[in-house]
Amino acid sequence: MDKYYSYTDFLRAVGQYSHKNQCEQLLSDIYLDLFLNRLQRLYRIEQLKMLIDTSLDQKNEAAFYEYASELKELQEQPNEENVSFC
Repeated sequence: MDKYYSYTDFLRAVGQYSHKNQCEQLLSDIYLDLFLNRLQRLYRIEQLKMLIDTSLDQKNEAAFYEYASELKELQEQPNEENVSFC
């Protein structure tokens, strides 16, 4: 989830490939990675919400703060849909 793709990096990588199919495959790989990262992030957010609810039900303050902190970090990260190639 920590990969960053810039437009410059993409063009540099495209320049290394001589065939159009290889360039298309590179772009497909980038989009697939972004899609999978988004799914993983959304799944973890939903999982954390359920864990927060459970910790509240069980009156487990330490677990609540741990899960809430992780959720806050995930929600503060920029959304992939707002990320564009530089």
